[in-house]
Amino acid sequence: MGLPVSEVDLASTALPNEVTRRAAHAGFKAVPTGIEHGTVTLVLRGRPFEVTTLREDIETDGRRAVVRFGRSFTADALRRDFTMNALSLDRQGRVHDPFGGLGDLEARRVRFIGDAKTRIKEDFLRILRFFRFHASYATGSLDADGLAAAISLREGLRLLSAERIRNELFKLIRAPGAAATAEQMLAGGFWPLILGGVPHVSRFKSAVGAQASFPEMAEAMARLAALAVRTKEDAMRLRQRLRLSNVEATSLTAIASVLEGLHGALSQGGHGQAKWEVARLVLDHGAKSVRIALATEGPGPGSNRIAELSRFADATPSFPLSGADLLKRGIPAGPEVGRLLALVREDWIRQGCPLEKSALSSILDRAREQKTGRMTGPPSTAI
Repeated sequence: MGLPVSEVDLASTALPNEVTRRAAHAGFKAVPTGIEHGTVTLVLRGRPFEVTTLREDIETDGRRAVVRFGRSFTADALRRDFTMNALSLDRQGRVHDPFGGLGDLEARRVRFIGDAKTRIKEDFLRILRFFRFHASYATGSLDADGLAAAISLREGLRLLSAERIRNELFKLIRAPGAAATAEQMLAGGFWPLILGGVPHVSRFKSAVGAQASFPEMAEAMARLAALAVRTKEDAMRLRQRLRLSNVEATSLTAIASVLEGLHGALSQGGHGQAKWEVARLVLDHGAKSVRIALATEGPGPGSNRIAELSRFADATPSFPLSGADLLKRGIPAGPEVGRLLALVREDWIRQGCPLEKSALSSILDRAREQKTGRMTGPPSTAI
């Protein structure tokens, strides 16, 4: 397929303890990363290699499997989900292909091993993996049998843990074919079961298509926002549903806040008002969140406007004034300083976010003169 190899996994008839013993004898570091599943990680020259004892499924419940160690490579391959994942290479360099995976790989086709429903019932996460592998490696339409089986068993997604869904979802929405696959998932009724809300697939496709201009759209939180977020309530729901980390949740909430702020400015406000709002949002949430929100709201008919606002977001400097500057102007310490500083920031934004000392001095002087009442400042065409 012309893709780089990121990892090499090995299978063995040797039991984990034997693998560990032989590794130590050969001078390799052995780490029992998944000993209960038969997996030992060997570290060679700083690179990890997972060695797993051959296994057979004894019992499955749609979420996890009870296994026993075995000695049959074919039986072990039968535990896989897709034909391409059952391929193996022996020490002589011969490819073993018990289920026609090589042909599927060459055709860039994702196909379940044997009966698709049987494979899915073993682990309902395979529904998401089916779409993720298609978005990552396949061309053309989804395998018809696999899609029909996934649709008929989609309610099984409710049985999966949030963590498993989250990990697979993030890989899916970042895959090269994510946009087209998302449309097929929408038609099949999968998204409400995954997201717990209404997806915005058209907006997702548009945002993914804007990645050349907005590189941030390659990131998982940016794509999740494009697919499923319009308000802060959406971000809060996804935080709980997908068990997002604090960092992820903070990022998603920031994007949601910007989306809420941009919506009115883009739909109702004039060009100057839109720029003022962009500056406010950059100061409050950062330029990156603003760029992601702009990519999510565009391109389309307003793409030139979106591009201009994006450049403006990148050029918006940090607010250069503080309460100390007001104190130097004779404003008494206390709550009044905070109120005036907010007015100063608004005046600074409407003056075009200047950094020249003379402009900043004028803004501070106006604040001192208008320390009571609402400050509006003089009209400005700087923005």
